[in-house]
Amino acid sequence: MALSVETESHIYRALRTASGAAAHLVALGFTIFVAVLARPGSSLFSWHPVLMSLAFSFLMTEALLVFSPESSLFRSLARKGRARCHWILQLLALLCALLGLGLVILHKEQLGKPHLATWHGRAGLLAVLWAGLQCSGGVGLLYPKLLPRWPLAKLKLYHATSGLVGYLLGCASLLLGMCSLWFTATVTGGVWYLAMLCPVITSLVIMNQVSNAYLYRKRIQP
Repeated sequence: MALSVETESHIYRALRTASGAAAHLVALGFTIFVAVLARPGSSLFSWHPVLMSLAFSFLMTEALLVFSPESSLFRSLARKGRARCHWILQLLALLCALLGLGLVILHKEQLGKPHLATWHGRAGLLAVLWAGLQCSGGVGLLYPKLLPRWPLAKLKLYHATSGLVGYLLGCASLLLGMCSLWFTATVTGGVWYLAMLCPVITSLVIMNQVSNAYLYRKRIQP
């Protein structure tokens, strides 16, 4: 027997709510896990994984989930208020990423090691640069009068699509970081696979959200 449109809508919203809640928990749990593993302050390098996981796993995930109608922690705020929370979280993510990048560069300089010698380093640098460009592009949405020739709807679409690419780059950098000698020397077996799943889960949730909100424009209506 076919489900009614209203039932399908309820199921769809329940699944989105559950996946959003999972993304919140996974993003926070992964960041805490990395912080416990790295023991920030134990060395100069120890701040790098903490800051990068804080930037790309927690802050950036929360910044994108702000606009989720089912999973946002700021659903009670108006659209303008959620937009303000979004750019604040994104700016904090960028600052953490820049600091994490700067510290690992300083660490390599002290040890005399080459820079950008791994795929993790290259992906990480690209993700940070992309985040910087994305934040710069967000200024056009905050002040649309700066770009009078561009329709606001198109600016939002381009910003969302570019933001999704940047987020996926950040998650790819995290995944590559978990293949590093530092991470694999401490985390092995099933725990390693569970850790690898974390960025994958949040990526799938964010991709679904952005696709439904901006790219496909499809909703199940009751």
